[in-house]
Amino acid sequence: MSRIAATFEQLRQQGRTGLVTFITAGDPAPELTVPLMHALVEGGADVLELGVPFSDPMAEGPVIQRACERALKFGIGMQDVLDYVREFRMTNQSTPVVLMGYANPIERMGPSNFVAQCRDAGADGAIVVDYPPEECEEFAAQMRAAGLDLIFLLAPTSTPARIAQVARIGSGFCYYVSLKGVTGAGHIDTADVARRVAAIREHVTLPVGVGFGIRDAATAKALSEVADAVVIGSRIIQELENTPPEQAVAAVRTFLSTIRTALDS
Repeated sequence: MSRIAATFEQLRQQGRTGLVTFITAGDPAPELTVPLMHALVEGGADVLELGVPFSDPMAEGPVIQRACERALKFGIGMQDVLDYVREFRMTNQSTPVVLMGYANPIERMGPSNFVAQCRDAGADGAIVVDYPPEECEEFAAQMRAAGLDLIFLLAPTSTPARIAQVARIGSGFCYYVSLKGVTGAGHIDTADVARRVAAIREHVTLPVGVGFGIRDAATAKALSEVADAVVIGSRIIQELENTPPEQAVAAVRTFLSTIRTALDS
């Protein structure tokens, strides 16, 4: 059983909703990435998504785009991201880490090499926004063979056929994008999310995490009634943007603890 699967099984047994968090590797400063990862865990995160900086994101709103730009100015690339995971694993062997990004850096490294390096660094899976399921069955098989999970996005516009494809080759959990838009945009219609998640569960037995638009404790609590996990990213990065670097770790830990408290209430 993968670390991700084990985490969601433990959450299920405890009757708790998972908290998945996202930060961009290297933002706001390279030396803060690993301390921020630990702060997120201390604040209540169950799964960490670590963004691989990329110059031409497709799904990201302006907040995460700015984070990518800041990280790229530091020259942060895939090897740096893997090094952060390796350093994190020196003191945390239990919290799953998922790399989130785009196909280009993986293709440049070579998919087989990427899988091997992820495994060796201690990563647990990947979300590759522009790897549609019908085009990456071989890559998904390589990930599974290495004990890693390939996690796919589903959206309000996903057809039953696409949902079935994700059910067939995805693993770890399923990431439902709650909005027809980019990260951090708009307001979530909880009733609509409930209907969509129910439709996904007709095909998918994996845990379902919901993200894109969760900005506060109230929204997270509302979605906890229908999702196995909530995913928060842009709001965390906004916290970093509005906080002096020397206070970033404490600010993120404090903010996330409010979300964790709401989910557990």
